Amino acid sequence: MDIILVPGFWLDASSWAEVTPALAAAGHQVHPLTLPGLESVDAPRAGIGLRTHIDAVVARIDALDHVVVLVGHSGGGAIIHGAVDARPDRVVRAIYVDSGPLGEGGVINDELPEDGDDVPLPPWELFEDEDLTGLNEELRAMFRARAVPEPKGVAQDQQRLHNEARFGVPATVIACEFPSAMLIEMIAAGHPYVAELGRVRDVDYVDLPTGHWPQFTKPAELGAAILAAVDRGAVGR
Repeated sequence: MDIILVPGFWLDASSWAEVTPALAAAGHQVHPLTLPGLESVDAPRAGIGLRTHIDAVVARIDALDHVVVLVGHSGGGAIIHGAVDARPDRVVRAIYVDSGPLGEGGVINDELPEDGDDVPLPPWELFEDEDLTGLNEELRAMFRARAVPEPKGVAQDQQRLHNEARFGVPATVIACEFPSAMLIEMIAAGHPYVAELGRVRDVDYVDLPTGHWPQFTKPAELGAAILAAVDRGAVGR
């Protein structure tokens, strides 16, 4: 199976480095992406928006010969959902790592502090305690040293969706900061935050208790959870 890994904000393809070996060892073709504007601290980010990143994922799907599994961490969840909307017939499963599908008109996060065309990694004090669970001082230093500013447009642009076939693509949510039971309760209550997720017809939930960056805090467990979800996606294909 071809597995496309989409990182969250401030991260490039190397952020999946401790997750990809288990996927490759299981025989999968793994494609961790560095999205436009995240190539380096000095990369230009003017004019790069949410659609730019979605189009980059769609281009990778189109470059492959077979159906794919998409994995999106954090803000990458909105990006892979846009790609599912564009290519629902090519995606056998969308896996959301501490994230979920972003619906029409939604934005990933327009409250993050910006600096021109950039959204730099904020100070740790701006994050919730749940975000930082397991992210010890060594991991925080590593993350900050490798962090690349996110293009402002990716954080602030509205999601635009067109194809209701997206709701037929099976999904897995790997819940880290908060238990999946909370998400299920929110869907049942009609909470707008999970309205788009609630419309997906086939959703599996996996609990991986840790903070918002499990690829750093629990990479082996995250790899195992992704593998299990990929196996479910391959059934019948």
